[in-house]
Amino acid sequence: MKMIDITQPVYEGMPVYKNKPEKQPNFKRNTNGHVTESRLEIDAHTGTHIDAPLHMVNDGDTFESISMNKLIGEAKVLDLTHVEDGITKADLESVTIEENDFLLLKTKNSFEDDFNFEFIYLKEDGARYLAEKKIRGVGIDSLGIERSQPEHPTHKALFAADIIVIEGLRLKDVGAKAYQMIAAPMKLIGTDASPARVVLFDKDQ
Repeated sequence: MKMIDITQPVYEGMPVYKNKPEKQPNFKRNTNGHVTESRLEIDAHTGTHIDAPLHMVNDGDTFESISMNKLIGEAKVLDLTHVEDGITKADLESVTIEENDFLLLKTKNSFEDDFNFEFIYLKEDGARYLAEKKIRGVGIDSLGIERSQPEHPTHKALFAADIIVIEGLRLKDVGAKAYQMIAAPMKLIGTDASPARVVLFDKDQ
């Protein structure tokens, strides 16, 4: 069984949302004799990460509300590399989606190394359609699952339906099919997100 790491590496100078300097990770290394220790300063939304409802919902649940049981199991990669601008309900109706699915949306974003202000995202009607289908979670290969939508209706529709949101995946070399997924975030309490290591297992290889 082949393991595929779909996590974005974290390093100083890495791509961050909207290229905001305050979102850049900062590594401070201190060496005392032969002992080296590093202090990490990172945004909770650095690289590949999982959002909690608090991110977009006032008084929403914090990160510890997300069960690891929902982050381990089958995940389906959907090839949406043909999509321009944003993923709509019509785009998603062309594929088979079942209740409790965890969907990973592969778009043109996976083929870009720098932050693109016009990244492909999940539009509101697409998010509401996924909520109607009662999926377990959705991941996307951009640092945000939505852009240019006042009041952030995509996030809110997903959170209202108890759908987990993973952002910042790297799906360039991943084919469209079902995998076993482990999404392992830091065990944070009281936050609106957590960086995560996400790996897929291909049973056919």
